[in-house]
Amino acid sequence: MDWYGIGDTISMKKIIISFLVVFTFGLFWNCSTIPSEKNHNLQRKWMLVSFSNFTKEQLIKSKAAISLTAEKESGKIPGSAFMGCNRMFFTSDFKDNGKVKISGLGGTMMACSNMELENSFAQSFENMTHYLIRGHELILSDEKGNEMKFIAADWD
Repeated sequence: MDWYGIGDTISMKKIIISFLVVFTFGLFWNCSTIPSEKNHNLQRKWMLVSFSNFTKEQLIKSKAAISLTAEKESGKIPGSAFMGCNRMFFTSDFKDNGKVKISGLGGTMMACSNMELENSFAQSFENMTHYLIRGHELILSDEKGNEMKFIAADWD
């Protein structure tokens, strides 16, 4: 019998098993067990479908939308918006009682041929104080009853 060959086989098996154990341990060590704070009903991209005197067709053509997909920072969601010209950014604070505070609205400063939607949105957005999520809809409203209606971009 060739004991030398058997010993090599046993040593190779030990090396492979040791490698697999270390590799598996490494996978588990690097996996995060901290649950995400994301509210998947809220933290998504929302397409604007109803606002002021703009038609749904105008809003769709402008690709009007807000994005609330970022991770929360100190309980607030950094957001972005696009109304057809400039990229906008803001901070949103959605409370469990249906109240919302939008602050820090800013954006790029490109001049476009038609900025009516963007200007109107910028004037109204920070005034929104209430929110309602109804299925795939997000409705923002102010104290005067003005509304912005959004539909989830990932909803079919």
